[in-house]
Amino acid sequence: MVRTMIALLLAAGPVPAATGSERAPLDRPASTMTNAEIKAYNAGLASTDAAYIKCRKIEEIGSLVKKARVCHTNDEWKKLWVQGNQDSRDTLDHFTSKGGGCPPTQAC
Repeated sequence: MVRTMIALLLAAGPVPAATGSERAPLDRPASTMTNAEIKAYNAGLASTDAAYIKCRKIEEIGSLVKKARVCHTNDEWKKLWVQGNQDSRDTLDHFTSKGGGCPPTQAC
């Protein structure tokens, strides 16, 4: 009897664990949420969870003191990082000479 139950459990495969990532999507941008709302949303989530909201202060151009508070989920931060890296690669490729000119290993 016990062997049959174990065989059935193994045949069924792993049971997906409930994670915080299964939370309902945000109804508004995370940057517009208050600190209390973000803290309540993050309750019970690991800081490495894809749905965990992190805020950063980013200096505003043209000001010595003013900073903007920008908040995104870890998944959104990762997508922004990947997109920024791709944009940098595309810009470098656009301005790099494709033909002739100096070989990259020699000075001209």
